[in-house]
Amino acid sequence: MNLGRLFGTDGVRGIANTELTPELAFKVGRAGAYVLTGETKHKPRVLIGKDTRISCNMLEAALCAGICSVGAQAVIVGVAPTPAIAYLVRTTDADAGVVISASHNSFEYNGIKFFNSEGYKLSDGIEEKIEAIVLDNAEVIGLPTHAGIGDIVHADDLVSKYIEFAKSTVDCDFAGMRIAVDCANGASTVTAKKALESLGAQVSAIHDAPDGININDHCGSTHMESLVEHVKKNGFGIGLAFDGDADRVLAIDENGELVDGDKIMAILALDLKGKNKLAKNTLVATVMSNLGLFVMGRERELDILQTKVGDRYVLEEMLSGGYSLGGEQSGHVILLDWGTTGDGLVTALQLIAVMKRTGKKLSELAAVMQTYPQILINVAVKNENKPLLATDREIAAALEAANAKLEGRGRVLLRASGTESLVRVMIEGKDQAEITKEASILAEVVKSKLG
Repeated sequence: MNLGRLFGTDGVRGIANTELTPELAFKVGRAGAYVLTGETKHKPRVLIGKDTRISCNMLEAALCAGICSVGAQAVIVGVAPTPAIAYLVRTTDADAGVVISASHNSFEYNGIKFFNSEGYKLSDGIEEKIEAIVLDNAEVIGLPTHAGIGDIVHADDLVSKYIEFAKSTVDCDFAGMRIAVDCANGASTVTAKKALESLGAQVSAIHDAPDGININDHCGSTHMESLVEHVKKNGFGIGLAFDGDADRVLAIDENGELVDGDKIMAILALDLKGKNKLAKNTLVATVMSNLGLFVMGRERELDILQTKVGDRYVLEEMLSGGYSLGGEQSGHVILLDWGTTGDGLVTALQLIAVMKRTGKKLSELAAVMQTYPQILINVAVKNENKPLLATDREIAAALEAANAKLEGRGRVLLRASGTESLVRVMIEGKDQAEITKEASILAEVVKSKLG
């Protein structure tokens, strides 16, 4: 876990009950509510959503206690996608939101991420303030007594408001569309099928029976084999795979081929461009996006900017530059016209709406972008060695050598994972054999130096 400082690239995350304990959740809830609601003159309200993992109830109880201890009201929304909490925070009278989820990670992990009153994830400065209180006792929090203590209320009906909002982002119905959905046994089990069916689609859902430990287990956007099989066997026009907290989505076309986040962004960007609704004719992607996306951008006169990996960096670039569409290859797509964070359901609805309006199959739409061969090797390293990736001379020399060999025919990327003890070695190019060889050489050097 990224303890030492609490927050990684997407909240506090670790194995539940050893790294992310109820004690830590209590402290984070107390400090988070204190920092995020400090300016309010009324009793603050903090919304709490969760995914379906077994540890969520335990951590929710601890978070609620922490929130109430500083005089705030904890509003329990129940199982809800991350983007639902972001939406509900900014459209109800809430002062902050919390989601208990470890996203695409397996069930033994869990996480805590906050949203401010505008529905945005927290800035580094706010996170550091919370960390300083939790880890360093940087501020003494005055604790109310008597009638000043916070309380807990349940608001199970709020998820339906989010579903109605998501549906309102499309301008057509989905009558005649046959759609397969993989809910990852996670948060989308309460939203995806309901939203699609009420728009008129014929929907078949798989992995939609969470039991606390089957979230992301050989299903969802990180394990799409069963969805591919389901689409091909039953002749669906599109398959949709969400991750555990439903802030990302990947698609399968009618032939069983993957349509990843890059292709989804390409389709949506060109559609918005054609309607003069793509702000500044620009798409914001990350350095992990496929080379083919940038080639497509050049061919279609579409500006594509690159940021560091992580939706927070995409969002920062979008907000500072006034752009409306951005995201990651992983299917984390941000549509600022409708939301403040990645939203798997809204992204899926937009994609299906393009299919419906154009009458084109998903494979036809996805053909706008050619995916270049890509090899990704995850190298297990010691967590404390990750900072050395940027300074080690032998790694730098190996990286330079790989770039020299691929000059003009590909690109090389080395990056440390923000949430796991891994360094990712990624190479793209036209020749699969060549990039595989170069990636293996580079991975060995990284492993010998940092493993």
